[in-house]
Amino acid sequence: MWIYLIIFIGVLLLAFLKQVNQYERGVVFTMGRYSYVMQPGWRLLIPVFQTFHKVDIRVKAVDVPDQKAITRDNVPVTVNAVIYYKVTAAEKAIIEVENFKYAISQYAQTTMRNIVGSVTLDELLSKRDEIADRIKEIVDKETDEWGIKVNNVELKDVSLPESMERTIAKQAEAEREKRAVIINSEGELAASANIAQAARTLSEVPGALHLRTLQSINDLSSDQSNTVIFMTPLEVLKAFEGFAQKMNNENK
Repeated sequence: MWIYLIIFIGVLLLAFLKQVNQYERGVVFTMGRYSYVMQPGWRLLIPVFQTFHKVDIRVKAVDVPDQKAITRDNVPVTVNAVIYYKVTAAEKAIIEVENFKYAISQYAQTTMRNIVGSVTLDELLSKRDEIADRIKEIVDKETDEWGIKVNNVELKDVSLPESMERTIAKQAEAEREKRAVIINSEGELAASANIAQAARTLSEVPGALHLRTLQSINDLSSDQSNTVIFMTPLEVLKAFEGFAQKMNNENK
């Protein structure tokens, strides 16, 4: 008889006993009214009169699906993101909102579309971190009443129509060509300035031009396949006089 009584009490205690893991909290309701938050461990719960809901308080990642939006400069884009959040008040997450996981996902989608619609395409592509921070700030403020803390928001991808991608590629190519032309012209300007400076130096130093001429001849003579004809100014003048005299004789 006592054995059956002990077994009955043991089964009854097991029915009363509930386990809450370290990463969970249990929100207890007594006859439909909120009572307290059950901490981790084994806890006794009165069947029928008391119920509880487990809430995971670990950091969660919510994948915001692709959202089609139009930027402020009327460019259609597709944006997706991921939100990292954590439940800080288990009782609010159960009492204040029906399904906090679904609610935060829907609110993040709406906020992301609104923010994307308020910026231009260039701002969306170049200031992704700032836009993500704005989304985080708005969503975090709204979910405070639900006992949820938004830790971070990251824009994963921004997709553009193929025609817009081609246009952006052409624009980028034109920008690169522009920079190349500017760099080339700056190089030519610097080279001409150096050449002018060298010419002035050679003209001001006696004998410098002759030394430069001899150096050029020496550079040419290093290759045996080259033939160098060197003439003094007097010889050049005589050659021109002979050529002029020959032309006069032919004309006569």
